[in-house]
Amino acid sequence: MAPKRLTVTVAGCAVAAAALAALTACAPKGADANYDPAAAQQQVPGLADFANEANSAPPATTAPPQPLTEALKAQTIAKMGKVVTDQNGWVLYRFDKDTAKPPKSNCEDKCAEVWPPALTDGNPQLSGVDPAVVGTVVRADGSRQITLAGWPVYRYIGDPKPGAWKGQNVGGVWFVVAPDGKKNLTCLPTPAPTAVQPPSASQAADQNATDSGNGTGGY
Repeated sequence: MAPKRLTVTVAGCAVAAAALAALTACAPKGADANYDPAAAQQQVPGLADFANEANSAPPATTAPPQPLTEALKAQTIAKMGKVVTDQNGWVLYRFDKDTAKPPKSNCEDKCAEVWPPALTDGNPQLSGVDPAVVGTVVRADGSRQITLAGWPVYRYIGDPKPGAWKGQNVGGVWFVVAPDGKKNLTCLPTPAPTAVQPPSASQAADQNATDSGNGTGGY
């Protein structure tokens, strides 16, 4: 199914232009307090035919429901620069094994347990993110995932708190996403970190209930 692109146009946000930091000096930090809370939030109109496409979407599986990503916010993170977070401040990522033209997620099953997709009902609130680059793609289970410049975006359960970016350069294929949908390469930890392990079934249930975003081990 062809993905739907949101068409409201506002001024886009610039990607952080900082040069690459010394690779061994990269250390994830919390969210920077410089984010402007006074910036007016833009509400993206719901996709016009979002409900009408339900019958033509791939059949949903019995996977437990995941919390929706209700907002996308451009934030400034120490040593990383401009990033995009969800409504709770969790940093979002993109995956090199996905595609943007056409948008397609290739992170399923255990991968999606470690990297929960940023799901939407078609009406996320935007702050500092240009609606022109925001879209959605239908996943294999029928859920709808947010895209930036065509790239599906995700959270990382290995991030211990909002504003952390321990998912940067994991496996050499996961990267913090900038407000324009490009990879933020300002800081690349080396060697490339290994992803945390998928949670057990019971841990997954607890995590879904608490939306804690924590994880352990290596995937």
